[in-house]
Amino acid sequence: MDGIHDLGGRQGFGKIAVDEPVEPFHHPWEGRMWGIARALGGMVPGWNIDWWRHGRELIEPVDYLTRPYYDQWMQNYAALLIDSGVATVDEVASGHSRAAPKATKPPMAAKDVVVAKKAMAGFDRPIDGAPVFTIGDQIRTKALGSAGHTRLPGYARGRAGRIHAYHGGHVLPDASARGEGRAEPLYSVVFDAAELWPEAGGRRERVFIDLWESYLEPA
Repeated sequence: MDGIHDLGGRQGFGKIAVDEPVEPFHHPWEGRMWGIARALGGMVPGWNIDWWRHGRELIEPVDYLTRPYYDQWMQNYAALLIDSGVATVDEVASGHSRAAPKATKPPMAAKDVVVAKKAMAGFDRPIDGAPVFTIGDQIRTKALGSAGHTRLPGYARGRAGRIHAYHGGHVLPDASARGEGRAEPLYSVVFDAAELWPEAGGRRERVFIDLWESYLEPA
C-alpha cells in the first residue's frame, strides 16, 4: 500500500548511511527477535512474506521512522499474532500466555531453523500463455496507487521504461498478501534516472526494478 515505508524519491530524510558496521545485529535483543521470527515461520495458516510486509506497511509513520528495524519486526509480529487469534493483546503486553495457542503446530525448534531455511520454497511458478512483453519493449508503469500490498514503488508509477529481462512466472505479491497464489510474468525494467527523478537530468545512471506484468502497459 502507499505509506511512509515507500521512501524512494522523497526529500528531507537526509543521506543514506552506507558505512554501518558489518555485524548482522547491533544488540543481542535483535538476534533474539530474528530467532523468534524464524521460529514462527509456518506456525499460522495464511501467513506469508507478502502478508507480513503488508502488516509492516501499516505501522504508524512516527513509529516507522523512529523505531529500530527489528523493533518494527516485534511490533508487526505482535499485531499479526493478535490479528490471527494466536495471542491476545493482554498476552502480548504481559509476555505470558493465558491459554494454549490456536496455531496448527508449535513454534519451530532452534535446531530445525537451519534445515527449514535451506528448504524454503521459491516463488517461481508455471503460467498459462505467453508473456505480453518481450525484451526491448518500451513500457509505462501504471499510475494508480494500491490500498493493499504492492511491489510497484510510488516513485516509479506512471514512468516510461524498457523491458530489460524476463524471469518467467512468479507469485504476484499483491495477490499473495490476500492469500491467493496467482502467478504472473515478472520482468526487469530499466529506467533512466531522470525519468524517475527530474533533477537527475543529464546524468547517465539507470535504475533496474523487477515488476510484474499487471503493473505495466505498452508505452
